[in-house]
Amino acid sequence: MASPVELDKRYLELHGSKWRVVMNVPTELHPKLGRKLRHPLNTDSLREANRLKWPIVADMKQQIHDAKFPDEKKLKAFKHASAELVRETILTEAKEVGSWLREAQNDDEREAVLDSLGLRTEQILGKPIDYDPEHHIYSYDSKRVEQAAEFVGIARGQLTAIDADHAKFMDASGVKKRTRDDDVRSIELLKTWCTQAKIQPYLQNITKKVAVKFCDEVTTIKPDLSPVTLNKIISRLSVYWTWLESRGAVDDNVWQGRRFKEPAETTETKERPFTDDEIKALLTGPATQEMLDVMLMGALTGARLDAIVCLKVKDCRTDGVFVFKPQKKEPGQRLCPIHPGLKELVERRTKGKEPEDEFFPEWPYPAKEDSLREKSFKTSNHFTEYRRSVGVDDVVGKRRRSRVNYHSFRRWFITKAEQADQPEHLIAAVVGHKRKGITLGIYSAGPLIAQARRVVEAVQLPKLDS
Repeated sequence: MASPVELDKRYLELHGSKWRVVMNVPTELHPKLGRKLRHPLNTDSLREANRLKWPIVADMKQQIHDAKFPDEKKLKAFKHASAELVRETILTEAKEVGSWLREAQNDDEREAVLDSLGLRTEQILGKPIDYDPEHHIYSYDSKRVEQAAEFVGIARGQLTAIDADHAKFMDASGVKKRTRDDDVRSIELLKTWCTQAKIQPYLQNITKKVAVKFCDEVTTIKPDLSPVTLNKIISRLSVYWTWLESRGAVDDNVWQGRRFKEPAETTETKERPFTDDEIKALLTGPATQEMLDVMLMGALTGARLDAIVCLKVKDCRTDGVFVFKPQKKEPGQRLCPIHPGLKELVERRTKGKEPEDEFFPEWPYPAKEDSLREKSFKTSNHFTEYRRSVGVDDVVGKRRRSRVNYHSFRRWFITKAEQADQPEHLIAAVVGHKRKGITLGIYSAGPLIAQARRVVEAVQLPKLDS
């Protein structure tokens, strides 16, 4: 069987019996450079051609880049981009050579790949810039030495990019879109900081000291990040590192125990339930029908907004039970008895519809399929506008976030259930909170629907004037 080295024909073509390097030129540069760039290698060996091609490929890419940006000012502006282009080419080669080493089926194939690795390393180092005759040591340009070390480290599997397995980690994690967004943002922030701190972004370089340094300096990149957001970033990095540790990719989780001090919440700043007067103002104001329905659902189920707007017709069971999708760390779907005050709403929204139809079609999913926003994003924005329009707001000092929001319906529901002397563990089961105690928290299959129904029906809306 041919070795991987002998099968790779990228950037190569036969001209007669000899191999040469060939690269397509972008259409707009045809008048300057022609349709293709070519360079003879003067060898009929594909193995040898693969050894020789990469420096020429890098030169060709640079030639195309310079032709695209001929103006001196533009060349200065794109100087950094040119350096990155060279580095990108070298890293691509390193990954390819690394795959050849892993796929080598015998000592001869492995030796052939190592020969290629050694020759390419010498080409990256370039000509020596100094020589110590006493110790017989050559000196090379420091940048080229760094590039060569990075090339060898990746090819030999001694260096692993921080995000090399991050997509695989996210696919395995099963988290919601918003959390996936946090994961990507955390990794990008770490990579940006590594560039600023002149630390190569490889797992092997992220030690505990480096993790501490990142925590100390991350606000120099994003000075407006709050301690809460910073802790979320560290938390996502920690979860990723734990996953890497379980796979043997890192020795330990360097992010464990890293925390930013959050300002203590006081009674004056803590988010709170709506008051009965605020509930009245919201439900009797000039709300559209869909907004009124969304508010009634929040007040009489205690469910989170996204779980509500994601309901389908089939999730309103004929036995008088809502089936809400899992939220936060809930292991599965959650059942919630339908409050008598929602009977008309449910009948109206399910009449004449198919099981798979949306219960709230007025609030569609984001138009972009790859959007990381939840379906409830626009609903939340519309509710905030409406809430403020009827004078329901509670902003303390210079804080931007109000102490009341849609989640205040959930807090109000829990408060009213408690005031109606409903057991705490049953309220927790109805709203999807983690229940306390090993008996109910682990061994119980959950309360009977009849018990849950008593909790739901104990919550009553304040008397409305209209």
